[in-house]
Amino acid sequence: MESCFHCGDECRKTLIKHQEKSFCCNGCKTVYDILNDNDLSYYYDLEHTPGTTPVEQEGKFDFLESNEIISQLLEFNEQGIQVISLLIPSIHCSSCIWVLENLQKLQPGVKTSQVNFPEKTVRITYSSADLNLQDLVLLLSKLGYEPYISLEDTNKQKTDKDRSLIYKLGVAGFAFGNIMFLSFPEYFEVNEFWLEKYKHVFRWLMFIFSLPVVFYSGRDYFISAFKGLRSKILNIDVPIAIGITVLFTRSFVDVLMDWGSGFFDSLAGLVFFLLLGRFFQQKTYAYLSFERDYKSYFPIAVTRIFKNIDGDDLAFAKAESGKSSFSTKKSEQQIQVNDLQQGDRILIRNNELLPVDGVLINGNALIDYSFATGEAEPVAKTSGDHLFAGGRQLAGSIEVEVLKSMEQSYLTQLWSNEVFSKKGKNVFQSLTDQISRRFTITLLLIAIVATAVWLFIDTSIALNVFTSVLIVACPCAIALAAPFTLGNLLRIFGRHKLYMKDTSSIEQMAHIDLVVFDKTGTLTTNSKNTITYEGVELDEDEKSLLSSTLRSSNHPLSRSLYEMLDQHDIKTLDDFQEEVGKGVTGTINDQHIKIGSFEFLGSPEQGASVNTHQNTAVHICYNNTYKGCFIFYNEYRDGVQEVFNQLKKSVQIVILSGDNDGEREHLASILPANTTLLFNQKPEDKLNYIKNQQRAGKTVLMVGDGLNDAGALAQSNVGITISENINVFSPACDGILDASRFSDINTFLSISKNGLKTIKYAFIFSLFYNMIGLGFALTGKLAPVVAAILMPLSSISIVIFTTVITYLLGRKLKSN
Repeated sequence: MESCFHCGDECRKTLIKHQEKSFCCNGCKTVYDILNDNDLSYYYDLEHTPGTTPVEQEGKFDFLESNEIISQLLEFNEQGIQVISLLIPSIHCSSCIWVLENLQKLQPGVKTSQVNFPEKTVRITYSSADLNLQDLVLLLSKLGYEPYISLEDTNKQKTDKDRSLIYKLGVAGFAFGNIMFLSFPEYFEVNEFWLEKYKHVFRWLMFIFSLPVVFYSGRDYFISAFKGLRSKILNIDVPIAIGITVLFTRSFVDVLMDWGSGFFDSLAGLVFFLLLGRFFQQKTYAYLSFERDYKSYFPIAVTRIFKNIDGDDLAFAKAESGKSSFSTKKSEQQIQVNDLQQGDRILIRNNELLPVDGVLINGNALIDYSFATGEAEPVAKTSGDHLFAGGRQLAGSIEVEVLKSMEQSYLTQLWSNEVFSKKGKNVFQSLTDQISRRFTITLLLIAIVATAVWLFIDTSIALNVFTSVLIVACPCAIALAAPFTLGNLLRIFGRHKLYMKDTSSIEQMAHIDLVVFDKTGTLTTNSKNTITYEGVELDEDEKSLLSSTLRSSNHPLSRSLYEMLDQHDIKTLDDFQEEVGKGVTGTINDQHIKIGSFEFLGSPEQGASVNTHQNTAVHICYNNTYKGCFIFYNEYRDGVQEVFNQLKKSVQIVILSGDNDGEREHLASILPANTTLLFNQKPEDKLNYIKNQQRAGKTVLMVGDGLNDAGALAQSNVGITISENINVFSPACDGILDASRFSDINTFLSISKNGLKTIKYAFIFSLFYNMIGLGFALTGKLAPVVAAILMPLSSISIVIFTTVITYLLGRKLKSN
């Protein structure tokens, strides 16, 4: 009976012939045509019969015509872009992942789609003008990937796990044990009753037990080898498939011709230990993946607003003009995003990211959703409007009521968005692929030549040599070295509060030869500044406008000043503007205030004779009249000089600061003699400096505060943001370092370099092991079953080696 080309089911009731292929129903044939017509036939190259049979969906998803229901399902809906996560229980193989992540080729309305294989979900971003949700769901259903849609918490729905590997391992183990048991009489040379009566029975029983081992437990190796050869690729499963075939064929011939009992025990043992190694590898990868997801919760925080001093609930009275005109003293607290609950009120400052869905309560909202949609044009919102997580506020501070709590995994998805990722290729992944490919070709040549030689020496040993060579020298261990080493380092760094985006960033850190530091908010701490005021005393209205304007800004100096002045009445600004790296402007009832550098103020009255201090200063101009300035005496982070002393031994150090050079003398006293100090640097100046250094062949690490340094962080080979429990999250960076671990920067760089050395040592160790194994296999003294045992042991030894070494490297980081 023929099997369906698409889903693999037997064509019992219906057999449809189409393009020389068999299909069990019109649904499978339709899916094949859809994929074939859209040049997606590679779907069938990835897996054999990867699809599932589509079922009729007429009328099933009519409820998706309701906008009310759709609004509850969508994660994001703004500027004609909608985002939804759908549970797809039928996801089961690499073909499923491939076709679901290429939906845009089938439906142009789809922008991007990303599969979470362990969770069986796909997150799809699509244009609502070109495609509605109902049509999207119907498209998925036609392809055999019908979503499970529930208005309840779909994350709690149980999904079926792929247990096929466990079943195959169980069958191989059962058969291996029984074949070994049936082989005992020959092992111990029992010639009495066995030789005359039961010899043939035992041998044919061993053959029967070997059938499910070869055709069920070992079929993945044949499928993988066949697809590789069909694509003109020699993958690592080719020599394994050849070895299994040779063992089975030779053993069958031996039993059929009564030449002996064959090698069924070696065959079953080979497949069992291969699957055992794969099972171990799968479990270890799953463990690393879990650790990565769990540890990627970086320390992003948000400001929660509490009740006022009188204990009344925050009342936002509407003035007759329609503008909010509240005046109240609020209690504010920085909290972790994942501690937010529905109903909390939060403050989102200028240029801060909105981490949760909410309703705008107060303020002028101008939201940039480019992180989520790619659309650069900001969207204006009014009080009562729905705001979606992922938007960045561009017009002062706003107050938002949280609609629903949001796990930080949403921000992790945003942080990992390919728009913000460095597109550089992983060097060790490329090296692993090259070694594996060349290794397979060399291995096949050695096996063929060795067998040909032994055919002239001893034909009985030639088969053992051929099989043992193919089995013992498998490049699996080589392929494990890089991902396990870098994966462990990613987890160790996260445990010590350096949250790296991916393993390629750790690899880049090992090559750093130039470290660029921002000064304010990076080398200096926001919590220990000494601030003095020089100038005309401000009245209450001026102080209130000053505090309200500072409250809207996220610049470290603004935050420090606001912390000092937050006891003054806070009012809603009619207008707010911020020029990054220069200053801020606030307006209430035609009263204007400018806060920032002296140059930013323009030419205010009474300001011509002002002495611009050499220290970092924030100047104030009220209604074009110069008032005075706050002078900052920076407090540098603990361990700054020690960090510089450690870094100077291996890298060049550069300080790029947007402030004036008032602290040049102090910085020069704690920095190495050859350090470059550049002041009055605008954000674009920092970015251009890094570009020029990269053109000169430098590999640059940028360490900044994530606000004024976004461009420089994105341009650098590795960009790290210092987090001091404030919401300056930037997807452009490659890592977020907790400020308490600033003194460990050099240690992180050192561990990265040693991590790459570990990978190279693992490569050498694996190749050395393979050379020794080949030596024994070529002599004919290595039985295939022993080779099969040694093969997964080599993979396990590589995993243990990299895990132990990375653990020892991680001990350099003392717990904080």
